[in-house]
Amino acid sequence: MTQLAPSPAFVVDLGRLRHNLAILDQVQQRSGAKILLALKAFSMWSVFPLIAQTLKGICASSPWEARLGREEFGGEVHSFSAAFKEGDIVELLKTSNHLVFNSFNQLERFRPLWEKEAGRVSIGLRVNPEHSEGHTEIYDPAAPKSRLGIRRAEFEGKSLEGVEGLHFHTLCEQLFDPLERTSRVFEEKFGEFLPKMKWLNLGGGHHITREGYDIDALVELVKYYREKYDLEVYLEPGEAIAIGTGVLVSEVLDLTHNQMDLAILDVSATCHMPDILEMPYRPEIVGGFDAGEQPHSYRLGGPSCLAGDVIGDWSFEKPLQVGDKLCFLDMSHYTMVKTTTFNGIQLPHICTYEPETGELKVVRSFGYEDFKNRLS
Repeated sequence: MTQLAPSPAFVVDLGRLRHNLAILDQVQQRSGAKILLALKAFSMWSVFPLIAQTLKGICASSPWEARLGREEFGGEVHSFSAAFKEGDIVELLKTSNHLVFNSFNQLERFRPLWEKEAGRVSIGLRVNPEHSEGHTEIYDPAAPKSRLGIRRAEFEGKSLEGVEGLHFHTLCEQLFDPLERTSRVFEEKFGEFLPKMKWLNLGGGHHITREGYDIDALVELVKYYREKYDLEVYLEPGEAIAIGTGVLVSEVLDLTHNQMDLAILDVSATCHMPDILEMPYRPEIVGGFDAGEQPHSYRLGGPSCLAGDVIGDWSFEKPLQVGDKLCFLDMSHYTMVKTTTFNGIQLPHICTYEPETGELKVVRSFGYEDFKNRLS
């Protein structure tokens, strides 16, 4: 697959995508939950027809994502943002089935708009259980001083008229146990409101399709809320759909030396894999090992002018050569959606791979006009 792909290129394995969807469908069938695709993590709309055969809709973080979901996915559209403009609300009320507010201020400010759509658009509130399970603060919605979610103390004296659901999202790429602990805290703080609600959204960050996830326990948790409170229960993972489905293919452009061997690639941390710098984290490479484990170690970097455009240090059994292709693993979720054209660097091609036939298809290539039209 790597040798067939142009470089740079994201390549999504349709067989692995079907594998993940089969697991998620099992959760839906056994628990009665509705699972949505979080577009903030994976919005490759050319594969929406495949995903829509299993999942019930999408969750959006903006009017544009909601519109993409409505036009290309179908099913339910659930929208949330930390704050909305009035124009956002006008657009989202046209495209969304659920609209979730992040504060009582916004709920009341826009009440005259959303009350007109009562019965067609269901209104919810995002809550903050103030229970942190995150390992990296930048990705922890329950971190101290977080702007995401309404704390229990803020419910005092507030009207819930017209509110039909509650939503909490506190996880990031985690297995079941953190959800179970968060759920207990959530119910203790907000359970009194659930008998008057129609639905509960458990958010995202659930690595349901990762090896070791306790699916039986998740099924029981969903059934608990459905049966005790007579609620529709939603899950909106992004990573769980795309885990293990995609790679980023790169090419070695040059080899230099400055106290250690350096390899410059046609992929960039800052342009194509920004989480490497933000989180930070270290992706895996096919045939790559930790520096020093194999005879030939290199610091891999991108072609941009940013001095810190460094992907990391790896070692290889054989020395790298100009023109060699390197394949970074697990690059579908939260990578494709964050690419930029900083320095005018080429965006990677977007491809699919069908293991049943061996066909690699270039779905989209980007050119100068894509770069130019982002500017003015």
